[in-house]
Amino acid sequence: MTALGGFAASFLFLAFTRFGVAFGEAGATPAGHAIIARKINPEHRGLAIALFALGLPLGTMVGFAGGGAVSDTLGWRAALIGAGAAGAAIGLLALAIISPTPPIRSRATRNEPFFRASYRLLSSANFRWLFIGAIIGSFAAAPFYAFATPFLIRTHGYSAGEAGLAFGLLQGLMGILGTLIGGRWFDRAVRSGSGKVLGPPAILFLIASTTTAAALFASIGWLSILLLVPSMLSFAFLLPWGFGAAHLVAGKGKEAMASSLVMIASGLFGPAIGPLIVGLISDAATKAQMPNGLAIGMLTVPVASAVTGIVLLIANRQIAASLRRS
Repeated sequence: MTALGGFAASFLFLAFTRFGVAFGEAGATPAGHAIIARKINPEHRGLAIALFALGLPLGTMVGFAGGGAVSDTLGWRAALIGAGAAGAAIGLLALAIISPTPPIRSRATRNEPFFRASYRLLSSANFRWLFIGAIIGSFAAAPFYAFATPFLIRTHGYSAGEAGLAFGLLQGLMGILGTLIGGRWFDRAVRSGSGKVLGPPAILFLIASTTTAAALFASIGWLSILLLVPSMLSFAFLLPWGFGAAHLVAGKGKEAMASSLVMIASGLFGPAIGPLIVGLISDAATKAQMPNGLAIGMLTVPVASAVTGIVLLIANRQIAASLRRS
């Protein structure tokens, strides 16, 4: 589907291929988390999830940097076709060398219908606040990734290759550091027995909201990029905390369902509506002849980050109280 995007002759066809990419990716993370939960004890699971999640920052780093360079030299169609071809090669390699995984047998989840299992989790206030945090967080992450590079190009005059290289390398580095440090920190929080398993990412989101707002109106390009770093770090840092907390709340045998619901929350509204809202605000600001219209539209990112931090603090308190009672 990625490669087919390179042959798009209309916006509708390009949008269809992007939906196809999302559909193809969606099942991998819950299945991977279920295998991790089966093999790794809860007090070490954060690091395992972090290592698994390294594919995101590493892929982002290569994609932004390599994609920007290919787009500058050969065009965006070649970039999409090349990325699709690389994905197909990796998929065939995985199919050839990875042995089948034995089925996971658990009476806790056997034959339970999807909607009943979902309702059981969402009826818990602990999981519900985490679910809400994932929804709002996606309204920060999706527009950030969609518009950060165009913002650097339009506002500070970078080329696509320069912006992709700078943003991609920093995003990859922060992603690696964020997931690994976040995983180790989460494991330490679990072993402490305090039940406070969402406080640090909540604080980081509140910090990132301030620095990102400043980045949007910084007059110097390198300073703007530097001020975007806390947001890059916060999105990666949250991954092991969010999924690990979801597993703790859901309980043994329900980790895959918990991961899938968190992914639905983070992927259902934010990626679909968040960039659209930014685009509408940006177009309206530009039409009104306001300077830096895209920056005005991207103010939704720090606002959503701040709200996410507040919701995570509430979830942190709820989960800690619940774990202490149990």
